[in-house]
Order: sequence, then structure tokens, then C-alpha cells
Amino acid sequence: MLRSLFSGISGLRANQTMLDVTGNNIANANTVGFKANTTVFQDTLSQVMRGATAGDAATGGTNPVQVGLGVQVAATRGNFNQGSAQATGGTTDLMIQGDGMFVLGSGDERVYTRAGAFSWDTQGNLVAPSGKKVQGYAPGDAGGTLIDVNLKALEGTLPAGVEMTSYSIGSDGIVRGTFSDDVQREIATVAVANFTNVAGLERVGETAFRASANSGAAELGVAGQGSRGDLMAGTLEMSNVDLSAEFTNLILAQRGFQASSRVITTSDQVLEELVNIKR
Repeated sequence: MLRSLFSGISGLRANQTMLDVTGNNIANANTVGFKANTTVFQDTLSQVMRGATAGDAATGGTNPVQVGLGVQVAATRGNFNQGSAQATGGTTDLMIQGDGMFVLGSGDERVYTRAGAFSWDTQGNLVAPSGKKVQGYAPGDAGGTLIDVNLKALEGTLPAGVEMTSYSIGSDGIVRGTFSDDVQREIATVAVANFTNVAGLERVGETAFRASANSGAAELGVAGQGSRGDLMAGTLEMSNVDLSAEFTNLILAQRGFQASSRVITTSDQVLEELVNIKR
């Protein structure tokens, strides 16, 4: 059977994957905190028709004769460049200006996200749209044990009759409450995680990621610490999808798919000619 048939099939599969990845990027062009993917191709193992030979005093060496057997997807690489900022005015909408990811509690597992569209639930927890709780630190315990960021954390410790009248989230991630006794108190600090290889994170849906064997463990801290960026309240980070680049990728994938299908068609015609030789 002609090798070109199988090479053509591998081309169809690889370019279909590129179409899938590009389509997903375009679909998430307006998704808060979404990070685009790119497809990386590589050739498959080549069949050696004749091995290389070394030269001697009488003759020169010869190069190997190899025939490629198609293409395969080497990786789908995440683009973690920062997306554009969109001002919302929402006091719980947060954006990291620079490196880092928010930490969300999910049972015994933690996930990480750049999408800061948070809100308070009925119990006072700061939560993502999925319901996962935003993790942080107790006042004065930055870098210690992670806790749920809860607006009611100081209840039971306040003087009698004192109530919170307003709150704010600073660029340092500290949630500060202003109380009826005109005293401002720290409630919690939003945690920010960083990774040695952020491209190694595993996507788990809901615009969140999970640490993998190649991402390294989460390096937890607070905004503005080390290489972690500052927080911007009232702002959301939008998708970093470049629609002009994605539509160009669509054309490339489409033409690659067409060319691979033409290879299959031509190979079929060659086989048909072989079958008809006896006629």
C-alpha cells in the first residue's frame, strides 16, 4: 500500500486538531481570563530506505535515504500573555496586573485561574461563578495557612454594636473593612499563586487550571510579592485571543486539510491505475 495514503490521513488528523483548537479559541474570544492555545506539529518517524555510509580513502560517504511517514501533533501550547483590561466598577471584580493566578478551593483539590469575576455568597465567602471559594490568608498571616476569604470573618470579635459599613480590596490583595466605630480593619488577604512553568498547567474547565507534573508546585504568596503582579479592583482581564491571528490559522488549517485530502485522492488514482494495468 502506498505510504502517501497514510501520510495524507495523518495530515487530515493533524489539521483537524488545529481546526478544533482554533475554533475553541474563537469561541472563547469574550471569555473572561481565557488563555488561547496554539498547535505545534512535528513529523513522524521516517522509514530508512538506505543507511548512511562512511567515506574511506577511495570513495566518499553517502547520506541516508529516508521517506517520511506523515505528521503528528507535538503539543498544544498555551499562550499566557496578559489579556486586555475591562473596567466593570464591581468591587469584587479583580484582575492581576502581571504574573500570578487566583487560588480557588475545590474540596481537597485547589485550582487556579486568571478570571477574577468574583462575588460574595450568602455566607460571606468570596466565590467564583462556579461556586469555588477564593483562597487567602488571615490578617497578619500572609504566606501561612490558606483560608476561605470571608467578609464575615471578624464577626464575633468586634466590640458590641460595631458593624461593618463598607469594604475595599487594595492592590496588595488585602480586604479592608470600615466599621461603624470609624476603625478600618483587615479582614483577609487574597492569595496569588505562581508557577515555574505556567504553560505546563492542565486545563480543567471553567477557565481554571490544575497543577501538573510539568508545571511545578504552586508557589503561594500575595500580590506584589516576588514576581507576582498587583491586583486591580473593579477590573477584569479579558481573553487574550487575537481574532485576526485565529482567522489566519483557520485558513492555514483548511488549506492543510485540503492538501492532505488531495494526497489521498491522488494516491487512490495511482492505485486505480495499477489495478487497471492488466486491462
